[in-house]
Amino acid sequence: MTDAVVVGSGPNGLAGAVTLAEHGLTVTVLEAAEEIGGGARSGESTLPGLLHDHCSAVHPFGVASPLLRSPDLARHGLEWAWPEVDLAHPLDGGEAAAAVRSVRDTARALGADADAWLRVFARPGEHFDALAEDVLRPLLRFPRHPLLLADFGRRAALPATLLARTWRTARARALFAGAAAHAFRPLDRPLTSAVGLLLLAAAHHRGWPVARGGSGRITAALAARLTELGGRIETGHPVRALADLPPCRIALLDVAPGAAADLCGDRLPPRVRRAYRRWRYGPAAFRMDFAVQGGVPWRHPDCRRAGTVHLGGTLEEVAHAERQTARGRLPARPFVLVAQQYLADPGRSRGDVHPVYAYAHVPHGYDGDASWAVLAQIERFAPGFRERVLATTTLPTRHLPRHNPNLVGGDISTGANTARQTVLRPRAALDPYATGIPGVHLCSAATPPGAGVHGLCGIHAARSALRHAGIPVTG
Repeated sequence: MTDAVVVGSGPNGLAGAVTLAEHGLTVTVLEAAEEIGGGARSGESTLPGLLHDHCSAVHPFGVASPLLRSPDLARHGLEWAWPEVDLAHPLDGGEAAAAVRSVRDTARALGADADAWLRVFARPGEHFDALAEDVLRPLLRFPRHPLLLADFGRRAALPATLLARTWRTARARALFAGAAAHAFRPLDRPLTSAVGLLLLAAAHHRGWPVARGGSGRITAALAARLTELGGRIETGHPVRALADLPPCRIALLDVAPGAAADLCGDRLPPRVRRAYRRWRYGPAAFRMDFAVQGGVPWRHPDCRRAGTVHLGGTLEEVAHAERQTARGRLPARPFVLVAQQYLADPGRSRGDVHPVYAYAHVPHGYDGDASWAVLAQIERFAPGFRERVLATTTLPTRHLPRHNPNLVGGDISTGANTARQTVLRPRAALDPYATGIPGVHLCSAATPPGAGVHGLCGIHAARSALRHAGIPVTG
């Protein structure tokens, strides 16, 4: 008999499993696929010897997670690596804005907007760990740092298009808009500033690193730590109902709310089942990998040094593209993210051939080919890119759920970041991880604090399950 079973081996499932095991429980992880990791996997994709991340690529919140930066995982091979420039956002005409670890260096490069950038980001960047204690957990809790949270919250509640008026230059506004676009929401909606503020504050605190050797190293380190603690992982083991689980005191479900409703069936209280069935999913991603000779020929030198490059043009263009995408239309110029992990981790390349990662924001469930739009946006700011591409692999939106069932309709956030679902995810409850079934807790990215390879959803869910089981929680 095992004390606890975790369904799903994504970062949240594995982090939850490690947390339970660190409290002395015997833990078994059941994974339907033949490979563990969910969104944190790496491997060859385009040419032999080039290492590509399959879903998650850059980890601003991962390095902020106490577990993922712990010595225990470092012992098992998890090492973070940083590019020279964390984030760049080019504009037409050869201009660009860039964010680096130093908030003052970032502000200085923004010229007329230097003071305004410091007013917004200096305090949350300096105190990011304290801020994270309140925002990277369920929000319906008394804050540990109320003044810091209040200062952050008065801006986070605003639509990104409104907060962007803080800055006068197109470069500063675009830099913020690109970060805010990670919400996969129209930027004129309330709370869309929150994601942009958090991501840029994280950049000014610990930067936007990658896992050396690929995002799969995060998975491997978590799995090794679990094994060290006596836990087990079984792959090729689908779970379709709670009755499929071995007898256990605690079950963590690293699945989307709809899948949790299917799995729990009639055992789920009606109000919880209704909430899980009502859970809304947002716009999707269309993924591409490139093998590029000599790297991407960006016009602006900051883009050539940046681990992440946001492509969308001005604030107004990004806002228009996100609005169209949310309405179910593919924009002619969608928002595109390009990751150049090899700049921080050269071992991913082979000689002068480099792996380049990209995705475009597309409508939920998009079943078309958006590769032309991705290529056009890159070529717009890096003329001659196509001539440097030696190989391409495309992962259409409709294929994403085949690789990870939690990505419903290609939604890599596991749920739309509406105002309601940002605050009350996955339902209105003081304990959002509890399903209403004794011992059964939800731990996917549909729970607080949401998407990102940080493992915090799993950690918080595991701690909730321990408290319900009457086991003292440490750490």
